Amino acid sequence: MPLLDPKPGALRPRTEADHAPAADRVPQERAHGTPQPLRSDLEKLLGTEKVLTKISDLVRYASDASPYRFIPQVVVLAEDVTDVAAVLSYAHEHGRDVVFRAAGTSLNGQAQGEDILIDVRRHWAGVEVLEEGRQARIRPGTTVFRTNAALAPHGRLLGPDPASAIACTVGGVVANNASGMTAGTTRNSYRTVASLTFVLASGTVVDTADPAADEKLARDEPELCEGLMALKAEIEADTRLVDRIRAKYELKNTNGYRLDAFLDGTTPVEILRGLMVGSQGTLGFLAEFVFDTLPLHRRTSTGLFFFPSLSAAAAAVPRFNEAGAMSVELMDGNTLRASVSVSGVPQDWADLPKETTALLVEFRSPGDAVREEREQAARAVLADLDLVAPVPSVTNELTRDPGTIASYWKARKAFVTAVGGSRPSGTTLITEDFAVPPSRLAEACEALLELQEGHGFDAAVAGHAAHGNLHFLLAFDAANSEDVARYAAFMDDFCRMTVERFDGSLKAEHATGRNIAPFLELEWGPEATELMWRTKRLLDPAGVLAPGVLLDRDPRAHLRGLKSIPSVEAIADPCIECGFCEPTCPSEDLTTTPRQRIVLRREMLRQRPGSLVGENLLASYGYDAVDTCAGDSTCALDCPVGIDTGAMMKSFRHARHSPREERTAARTAQHFARVERSARLAVAAADQLRRRLPGRDGTLGDRMLKAVTGAARKAVRPDLVPEWLPEIPAPAAGRLPATSRQLASAVYYPACVNRIFGDPDGYQGASLPEAMVTVSARAGRPVWIPEDVTGTCCATIWHSKGYEAGNTLMANRMVEAAWRWTDGGELPLVVDASSCTLGIAEEVVPYLTPANRKLHERLTIVDSLVWAAQELLPRLTVESRVASAVLHPTCSMRHLGDEAELRQVAQACAHEVVVPLDAGCCAFAGDRGLLHEELTASATAREAAEVGRRSYDAYLSANRTCEIGMDHATGDRGYHSVIQELERATRPR
Repeated sequence: MPLLDPKPGALRPRTEADHAPAADRVPQERAHGTPQPLRSDLEKLLGTEKVLTKISDLVRYASDASPYRFIPQVVVLAEDVTDVAAVLSYAHEHGRDVVFRAAGTSLNGQAQGEDILIDVRRHWAGVEVLEEGRQARIRPGTTVFRTNAALAPHGRLLGPDPASAIACTVGGVVANNASGMTAGTTRNSYRTVASLTFVLASGTVVDTADPAADEKLARDEPELCEGLMALKAEIEADTRLVDRIRAKYELKNTNGYRLDAFLDGTTPVEILRGLMVGSQGTLGFLAEFVFDTLPLHRRTSTGLFFFPSLSAAAAAVPRFNEAGAMSVELMDGNTLRASVSVSGVPQDWADLPKETTALLVEFRSPGDAVREEREQAARAVLADLDLVAPVPSVTNELTRDPGTIASYWKARKAFVTAVGGSRPSGTTLITEDFAVPPSRLAEACEALLELQEGHGFDAAVAGHAAHGNLHFLLAFDAANSEDVARYAAFMDDFCRMTVERFDGSLKAEHATGRNIAPFLELEWGPEATELMWRTKRLLDPAGVLAPGVLLDRDPRAHLRGLKSIPSVEAIADPCIECGFCEPTCPSEDLTTTPRQRIVLRREMLRQRPGSLVGENLLASYGYDAVDTCAGDSTCALDCPVGIDTGAMMKSFRHARHSPREERTAARTAQHFARVERSARLAVAAADQLRRRLPGRDGTLGDRMLKAVTGAARKAVRPDLVPEWLPEIPAPAAGRLPATSRQLASAVYYPACVNRIFGDPDGYQGASLPEAMVTVSARAGRPVWIPEDVTGTCCATIWHSKGYEAGNTLMANRMVEAAWRWTDGGELPLVVDASSCTLGIAEEVVPYLTPANRKLHERLTIVDSLVWAAQELLPRLTVESRVASAVLHPTCSMRHLGDEAELRQVAQACAHEVVVPLDAGCCAFAGDRGLLHEELTASATAREAAEVGRRSYDAYLSANRTCEIGMDHATGDRGYHSVIQELERATRPR
């Protein structure tokens, strides 16, 4: 029994006395997770590590970015094609069905199923750049953002560019034929996938790039080949049908199967290559793609132009198209006003008149001459337009400034989440898209707004206006039958309007999904729809793959599985479960993601108090959600509405503390000078022990220390007692370098971590405090270290663990000391650890007394990277550079926005500077990597693998604990501060 238990019931949701369980709650018979014999069958088939069976695992995979929620029976973490084929074979034999899920950003339930759900994200990432970037071989779990990062050095990019590129995977993009802002009908997956490898429902693997693919397919699947060619002949014999199919794809259209694949392909494999694109996992598993990439035209000119009405904006779209615009994006008044919740969007947009509509217009050019020509054409268009500037921030100007352009796109891409985040609490969000002939865009906008208002919905419209593609949102309470009926009536009217009035596409780029499946025949007619059913039966005769996702004869199928949204903690309540937060989350591949932490919380609130499902979810939540959250809060940076799930987990940690733990933490803060000295002595003693007791595979001392800390962790609690790691360095020097207050340009604050820990084993050079003092003096910008820094701290130690009293005490002590050291803010305070800079500059503020908050406002807190880049580099002479350096940007650098300064200083020290494409938060998080070693191991796996593919002369960062974490991940490469490397590089010969 641990000596210190978490406070009982601390994580239990607080409910009102009249709390009623939700109708869509997980039933009690599911409380124990995956039933037998399914569990044992799959564990025997694949191994226990690939099969997730806990009820908490099933629930966290049950929600995606759509308004639907279906609880799978089991989740399989497939590692390769063999695993997928084995599961498909099992499903055939036992009459089960299978759904594939990658990022879960699909907006219409394509990533959900009620039986076997296969995760094809975790083990399926990878990009291989081919032919100097002209092609790329991509695995389905790779995000579009990561793919384009790999292609950017070659001046290339993918054609599809969905707004969710930061989170959505290429597998999902191809499966849905998603397009985005610029793809239109010519740059989407159907047009730019050169070849793909897929697994049929039968388990047959087909690589369409294989010259012998048709021969192999004819041997393995003769009936399929015969059936495909028969369907092709039947379609081609009907000239009216051929004309109809061709006409349907003149607009953006992802509703149903790509029937033009039968017209474009001449062999069974060619037909399948086309059919698989946009098939939404219903015809096979897409295992790998080779894309033809497109030129990345880097010279960009962008403008955000405001019009008095929707019709005025729509009328201007063709003119911008004629001027050569790559994209023309429309945002109506409701969208613009809702966007103020997005960081960086001008707050005065909230005051825009409802009728105001904006067009975001972008021109991309290969060279300066073309850019000048397009800008001139754009200005000629603008001269004839009746633009408005109803609020001060509106300029209606074309700009080349990357920061301004990025802010415009951030507002546009956040349409779903920004508008969705401002919806009434407890409501479900529906996101739909459709396309009409671009010439009828204004008419369609007006008709849509009128229809929404007529059914009592707040209208909000945005879209890819250049292609006649509009998006809209609906929010309603799925737990309220009247609200559901209102939504159903709207959908009936909307679908009829789109098809009968505009002959449009019910799905322009989001793919059919569960919401439009019942309306497929309305758009395509009975003949074409029956061809789609026949195609499905031909490729998947047993109906194993994704039933109900694309084809469904039930006219009310879209009303089944709609999820209720119980109100949770205020910080997380706006979440629409979009999944943008997941790729940045350090625990993504270990336990849960920010979205899943909220999803689990909502299920607890759907349950009756004390239900077995709720209790089992709570039993898992402590470790899966709270303990293994790194607390880095980068999720808030990628969430369009800024939800900080890390802060919520810290609040849960605080809630779990017993009064005794809080008092102990406060005493630690009060007497931190003694704690600091004791910690340094303990590190010194440990260092002596491991040096005196060497061994063959690591030191005997290290093994003894790991055993001692392991025993203590069992006796106390793993979340309180750190575990020993061999990469923990020797202690820092007992004394800091001598400095003078006189003529100092800044106060230098060595963070407590740099006062306790020294440099990595084998490092030869000045310590960080010595390097900072030396290089600052060398640049003529001397720094002063106060004599009484011992016992002060940025307070992150307490803040990250949720110890409120200790955090408050240290935060106020730190600010008072900084005020005194800097003569009331006259000098800047330079901090040598990025996480501590963030702590002092931002995180302490909520815990300060009113008086100290005023003092804090006068302080200038400067990270050592910024100090080095802005104050030192211009005054230094580089004497020698190493050949290569690899950088680890930390999560605190992302918050501070000084990753560029890390690169700038490193470039002064090395001829080649590399930032790994898979760099992310190391999850060491102060000491969390010592409390949960598995968290850092998981978070750093991809970055460490990338770093390990070659050797570098220097391994650099600017945060000591992160450097320890990266050393642990990469096999002790000797990560150290870029400030130390700068001192070496500028040292006089």
